[in-house]
Amino acid sequence: MKPQRASSQADLAAPVAIPPPRRLAGTLLHVSGNDGFGLWMGLGLALAIGAYPDGRGEVLVPITLGAALVAMGLLAACLHSRWMPRWHGWLIGKGSRPTRDALVALASTLPVLAVAGLARGDNAFWATRLAGAAMALCALCSLLVTAYADAQRRAPSLDPRLASQLPLSRVISASYGGGLWLWMCTAGQDMDTALHPRAWIIGLLALALLRGLVESLRWQATLQRVASPRGRLELPPRRYLAALLVYALPSVALLLMSFDSGWLTLASLAAVSCAVGMAIELSLYDEALAALPSGL
Repeated sequence: MKPQRASSQADLAAPVAIPPPRRLAGTLLHVSGNDGFGLWMGLGLALAIGAYPDGRGEVLVPITLGAALVAMGLLAACLHSRWMPRWHGWLIGKGSRPTRDALVALASTLPVLAVAGLARGDNAFWATRLAGAAMALCALCSLLVTAYADAQRRAPSLDPRLASQLPLSRVISASYGGGLWLWMCTAGQDMDTALHPRAWIIGLLALALLRGLVESLRWQATLQRVASPRGRLELPPRRYLAALLVYALPSVALLLMSFDSGWLTLASLAAVSCAVGMAIELSLYDEALAALPSGL
């Protein structure tokens, strides 16, 4: 009988209910970590296909920025901050073991170290391009694995069709947010070495359009399941603010883009605005999940 009691107590301790919505500061750390992996994914892909400008500093700056974005959430979890007490479900310390998605996220930093060590004046070196491809692939795997795990923790009883939308949304959002941070990293480069501005404008605007479509479908599918007479038609007013920060301001910054002294300011404004807007939108989505009836 004692083993049965122990198992029943373990079942009671398991996260079977939808957790309360995260604090906005914790959500911002969560979004920043995803943007860090998205930045690494974009940088690795650009190195793999030989489209990124040459130069060791041009590679180390975005790698360092991505590491800072990822490390903020990890540091908050190490300090057991109330904003972010767990890092990908891992309660650091107190004898707890890392979760699978936390291990995958940590392992994804190994190709990043390889790229940092191989970066040189000529980024066309085959080993650098191979390490860049591995960095992009590992960052993508980390985003997918952590998205699936986050969906199970945030809404364990959610309809699988609704939960399956999170990985796609996570990858596109990280690509868009990380691309804006990568744009900011290249803002200080010379005109002769930086990518053509049309490449940034077309690529980032296309990601913004794709993310808007995916998020609209996800919100529509979620609101239709809210247990409220007006749940099918309600849209949180703060989501308009989030849309302004995520889409409007970065798009205006991209359209005003030029290789003058104001380029770095525009890129910084777009990256920070997008991160804050995504945090607001994610906190609203967590509230919508908390309002879902069990079994949906």
